Amino acid sequence: STLQQEAAKRLGFSSRKTMRTAQQLYEGVDIGGDEGTVGLITYMRTDSVNVAREAQEEAREVIAARYGSEYLPEKPPVYRTKSKGAQEAHEAIRPTSSRRLPEAIRSRLTNDQARLYDLIWKRFVASQMAAAVFDSTTVDIGAGRSIAGATPGAAHDPYTFRATGSVLKFPGFLAVYNVSLDEGEEDEDSERRLPPLAEGEGLDLAQLLPIQHFTEPPPRYTEASLVKELERLGIGRPSTYAPTISTIIEREYVELSDKKLIPTTLGRVVTDLLVEHFANIVDYGFTSEMEQQLDDIAEGEKRWVPVLQSFYEPFERTLAQAQQRMRNVKREEILTEIVCPKCNEGRLAIKFGRNGEFLACNRYPECQFTSDFHRDAEGQIVLDAPAAPEVTDVMCNVCGRPMVMKKSRFGPFLGCSGYPECKNTRRLGRDGKPVPLPKETGVACPKCGEGELLERRGKFGRPFYGCNRYPKCDYIANSLEEAANYVPGAAEAAGEQAADSKQAPAARKAAGGAKASAATKKTGTAKSATAARGQANGAKSSQARSGAKKTTGSTGSVRKRAS
Repeated sequence: STLQQEAAKRLGFSSRKTMRTAQQLYEGVDIGGDEGTVGLITYMRTDSVNVAREAQEEAREVIAARYGSEYLPEKPPVYRTKSKGAQEAHEAIRPTSSRRLPEAIRSRLTNDQARLYDLIWKRFVASQMAAAVFDSTTVDIGAGRSIAGATPGAAHDPYTFRATGSVLKFPGFLAVYNVSLDEGEEDEDSERRLPPLAEGEGLDLAQLLPIQHFTEPPPRYTEASLVKELERLGIGRPSTYAPTISTIIEREYVELSDKKLIPTTLGRVVTDLLVEHFANIVDYGFTSEMEQQLDDIAEGEKRWVPVLQSFYEPFERTLAQAQQRMRNVKREEILTEIVCPKCNEGRLAIKFGRNGEFLACNRYPECQFTSDFHRDAEGQIVLDAPAAPEVTDVMCNVCGRPMVMKKSRFGPFLGCSGYPECKNTRRLGRDGKPVPLPKETGVACPKCGEGELLERRGKFGRPFYGCNRYPKCDYIANSLEEAANYVPGAAEAAGEQAADSKQAPAARKAAGGAKASAATKKTGTAKSATAARGQANGAKSSQARSGAKKTTGSTGSVRKRAS
């Protein structure tokens, strides 16, 4: 982590760039001579401060030869890590050989490699040198109108001013390297030279400067100070700092401004949602505790299944609740105090689109002003000046003027620079080049007989042929042979036949329903007829019985009427 911090402060490297360059130095570089390709530094994904005895002895020899024996401490220094849970399986990051001087191999390295190797070499050699020696002086100066001739001393001085200065007596390790400071930190070794003074000496007041100091908020994080804070909180490891910072930048949760990490509106919204629904997950203590549990698993003190189970079961429940309750921020807008520069009536609001956040007038659709923006070092919103359109070397096939690169919701395209007089546009292919213009074939359109077939290119670059009278004529063909075999009305008949074939099952289904209904009605009619016949027979039987009582004719006659 210290490597990433120092590279950010001294070289301006991002954490990702630092680790990528260190990886190259570790894997090996061809430095020529008898050595050829050799690894120049030790393993770089470690927070260990241990140094091999052989490396210390070699460094002491180099220090004595280059700077003198007075720059050597009595015995090699031993350092202890301040990082909680440091992984010390490897040595500290150092040159594989202190004898490979940065200036000697600079010509064999890239600029970034040379600068980072120089930083690692100097810091390691300085860590094996003697301490610097300073002389510190504090002077109390009495001031007042009636102080002349008075006995000096705080009891007699109406006002007392104090000046503190330090003078470097022996540079020690500062002859090679001085640690960089974070913003807001003061250098305790800063040298303030004082003139020669004697106790009781009279001084003339040349100028009195009243300077007022106000309490200031903590400075915004840089990549270096953020890595330092993550290390202090016990979050992450040297191997995870770089991807963590790269992720929040790439997802536009923060943006870099003057090397400071400025939170974006999207970052603030995401943070608020996470704190609201996953408070225990984003808590510093939880993350640090999880790191410790993972270390315990690696050392065999805990089993991994119970650890993951204790985390995942409550997390799964929390995630399910968040999916139901979390609001949709994509439809929200955050109103600012910036007046719309176009209508001077509305205010600009931050919205979220497909390509990130942007500003738009809140009077839309009456005012359609939009603009990209960025934030300055203080986090204030600054509108981006409208970029001049990029003029290409492609000429408009309609009016002959150059075409410019434009952007729509569907991606980039070419538009005529003569807009709005000429509204011609051209689509760009997947390779970023303009899609070829339609080619004339000289073949008459077989459908309308008036237009001409043009060779065009589809979305995936496949050629096809279409009438130049489109959209009045929508004829297309995959080849000229297909066009030559075109039969007028065949396509329409095929289309009608296909439509009929789709409608036939529905018709049959409808007909089946009608038959079923008719059968139902017929059955009902038959039942009614049967009932009617039953009623008629019953009536006849009654009449027969009644007749049998009244008639005195033959029995056969009675039976015949009853039947």
